[in-house]
Amino acid sequence: MPMDTLPKDPAILVSSINMLLRDDEFDNLEELCYAFDREPEEITDFLRQNGYVYDNGQRQFRPEGYDA
Repeated sequence: MPMDTLPKDPAILVSSINMLLRDDEFDNLEELCYAFDREPEEITDFLRQNGYVYDNGQRQFRPEGYDA
């Protein structure tokens, strides 16, 4: 069942975005955000405020400090 909107809960949002990128539903974060009528900066800023950073090479959000 396709999603109509992105979740508002940060943990569920991270999981959803990572799944959509991992399963090749979208080629990159920008494409995914525009498909849901959201700005990439809006998503990355919101998730950064909630402890997640985007790893462009891995095409996924990770908890801050994950690789430290």
